[in-house]
Amino acid sequence: MNENLANVLRKGGIAVVPTDTIYGIVGSALNPETVEQIYNLRKRAKDKPFIILVSSIKDLEKFSIKLKDKQKKFLEKVWPNPVSVVLPCDSRDFEYLHRGKDSLAFRMPKDERLLKILKEVGPLVAPSANFEGEKVAENISEAKKYFGDSVATYIDNGKIKSEPSTLVAWEDNSIKILRQGSFKI
Repeated sequence: MNENLANVLRKGGIAVVPTDTIYGIVGSALNPETVEQIYNLRKRAKDKPFIILVSSIKDLEKFSIKLKDKQKKFLEKVWPNPVSVVLPCDSRDFEYLHRGKDSLAFRMPKDERLLKILKEVGPLVAPSANFEGEKVAENISEAKKYFGDSVATYIDNGKIKSEPSTLVAWEDNSIKILRQGSFKI
């Protein structure tokens, strides 16, 4: 990925990029206006939180997430991989992200180029590149049919067709699988 992408994201712009699973429509998770734009572009239900991509476990502190030892050990074991983990977050500062659910889902992708961008620009919301309920874009041409000029930058990595990330939640001091995806737990 490139410096232009980093500049777009730092300025609150939106991009479609390859992730470790599928093409995602991404923007700064720390910019409420950007997050709202992505909800509107995707035609997504306003009460459904996005998965947030992070470059390190330390990034969770930016969202007032305080990990227990057992949670930290689990994350150190499974990240970076296509594993999204739902963690409690009841901070009102992040209501624009958790949408009243008092939890957020995070993933550290297993893609060196994307990790480099995340280290440069910070955490990104990263829902799939499609309108809610529609087929996920498998290439940039399909993504452009959804979003056109509303997205500042498209990063092309050819055709991507993969299972989504495995989604787990931390409940009662253990892991509960919410969606089995490409990574087996």
